[in-house]
Order: sequence, then structure tokens, then C-alpha cells
Amino acid sequence: LMAQALPTLVLAVCGLLMAGWLLDVVQHWEVFSQVSELFILVPVVLGLKGNLEMNLAARLSTAANLGELDDQAGRRSMILGNLALIQLQSLSVGGLAGLLSFLLGLLFHPHSHAVGEMAMMIVTAMSCASLSSFILGSFMCSLCVLSRRWGINPDNVASPIASSLGDLVTLILLSGVSRALLAWINTPLVWILLLAHLMAIPLWLRYCLSHPYTRSVIPYGWVPVMAAMVISSMAGLVLERFVERYAGMAVLVPVLNGISQNLACIFCSRLSTAFHSGVPETEGRTIFTLLLLNLPSQWLFLSLVKVLGLGHGGLDWRMWVAYSLVSYTLVVCLLGLARWLTGFLWRRNFDPDHYALPYLTAMGDVVGTVLLV
Repeated sequence: LMAQALPTLVLAVCGLLMAGWLLDVVQHWEVFSQVSELFILVPVVLGLKGNLEMNLAARLSTAANLGELDDQAGRRSMILGNLALIQLQSLSVGGLAGLLSFLLGLLFHPHSHAVGEMAMMIVTAMSCASLSSFILGSFMCSLCVLSRRWGINPDNVASPIASSLGDLVTLILLSGVSRALLAWINTPLVWILLLAHLMAIPLWLRYCLSHPYTRSVIPYGWVPVMAAMVISSMAGLVLERFVERYAGMAVLVPVLNGISQNLACIFCSRLSTAFHSGVPETEGRTIFTLLLLNLPSQWLFLSLVKVLGLGHGGLDWRMWVAYSLVSYTLVVCLLGLARWLTGFLWRRNFDPDHYALPYLTAMGDVVGTVLLV
């Protein structure tokens, strides 16, 4: 576990650091100044993409460990079905995420350009979710297949990479799409794009219903993803309120939450595979190893922030101590939640691969952001 998880966590730190740096830069863009609801949308969409990609990674990791990806025909069918399924999920939930973020922002900041901004927010969320689903979904499928071929347990590597790359790619797409749409916010183009995205949903649904693998999977996983979206919006409200008040918060939040979520998702994915395969998981050793990996990963991140001069805020020894305590507390809470939630779902005949990760990542977003503030 240590040998396989540590390199991916270092890669995750780099990806999350770049995501934090990018958020620190784009928060000063004109589009984020004019449409402040985008700050609410950021953790919602990042959480959504993380949930969909990590659910995909968990499903494929379990399939790989059970040998279901060894057959070429079955592997191809499963991969195509999964890619179609996350397109359906990302467009559907992405649209709701954009609408929810806009309504929450409108509740606290009423303004006159409501209709145009609503369409822009929904199109931004749906476009971002769909594009990143295609990019990251293809990458995750390849990663799980190659991990199986090279004798690496996908449970140890897939979730951290899905999370870190997902945040970076999604944030690039979110900021780029919203910036491009700002000039067209009150034109028919935004509504045409919205209609096109909505029309794509029944087409993906029809394909998934006709596919032998996804036909049985479609009903599962919607409730936790929806619930996680609502929970993550609370983190978005906190971020919108405090991101300008506390210098450097935009850099720290993605990494603090991201590394903690990665460790919890590794544990959850291993527990799920153990339940499916009937092979007991050495929980105590796994928890100890994951806790051992946490603080060095976080300290590596803080060192990079200090050396590169990111975040516009001073990182003195008091900040290091406070950040370390918050990080350790968050990881302990998430590992405990992962252990309880995975067993709870399995005992009630719910597949943890579909249900557990969205709740874990959403709670990580909220608890981590609140603790840091």
C-alpha cells in the first residue's frame, strides 16, 4: 500500500497545488467578479466530477481485481458503457449543480441580470462536466486496465489520480468556459447551447438503456451524487464568503480537502473490494499507513507554497501547526466515516462503489473548508 499509494499521492499534491494556484489566479478574473455565484459553483462542480470519476474508478478497480477486465470483449463493452453512463450523469447533475449554485447566490445577492446569468451558469456547469467526463473517464479506464496488466492494485492508485487530475482539469474547463461565455451572457447563443446540452441527455439515456452493462447500473448512484451536490454547495457558500477575506485560502482549500479525500477514498475502495471478493481487509494496518502518509504529503504541499510564494499569505509556524492539526483531524474523521459507511451500506445490500464515495468527498469539502476558516 505504501509503495503504490505514495507516488500517486505526490502526484496528487502536484495536481491539487496547481488547482489551488489556478483558483487563486482566476478569482481575480472579470467573470468571477461579475458572476460571484461561480465561487459557489466551484466546489459543487469539483465535487461532482470527483464523485463521478471516483465512482468510475471504484467500479473498474473492483472489476479489475475480480478479473472482469481480462477478457477483451467484456473489457471494451464495460468501458464504453461506463463512459456513456458518466456522460449521462455529468450532464444531468451538472445542470442541476449550475441551477442550485445560481439560486443560492441569488438568495444572498439579488440582482437584475438573473435570467442571463442563470443560463450561463447552467451551460458552464454542463459543458465543464461533459468535457471533463470524456477526458478523465477515458484516462481512468486506461489507468485501471494498465494497472491490472502491470500487477498494481487499482484501489491504491486510481482514486487519488482521479481526484487530483479531476480538480485541475475541471477547474481549467470551468474558468475557461465561463470566461468565454461572459461576452455572450445576454445573447441567444447561451440559450442555444443550453438547449443543445439538454437534448443530449435523452440520447445518452437511450444508449445506456440499450447497453447490457449500464442498463442495470443506471438506477444506482443518483441519490448520493445529488445529496453530495447539495452538501458541497454549503462549502461553496463558505468559500464565496471568506475567499477574499483570508489571503491564500483559495490555494489551501483544494489541497487540504483533496489529500484527505484521497486517503479516505483509498480506504473505502479497498474495503469495498474486500467485501466483493470475500477477502478480509487488514483495517488497522491500512488506517495506520494512510495516517502516516497524510502529514508528509501536506507538508510537501506547504513547502511548495512557501518556496513558490503562492497564496498571497504568510505561512509562519503557527499556520503550519494549525494546518497540520486541521488536516490530521479531517483525515481521522473521514477514515472513520469511510469505515462505518462502507460497512453500513454493504449490510443493507447497497454497493459501496456506487454510494459511499460521494458522501465522503462532500463531507470532506464541508468539514475541511469550515475547519480551515
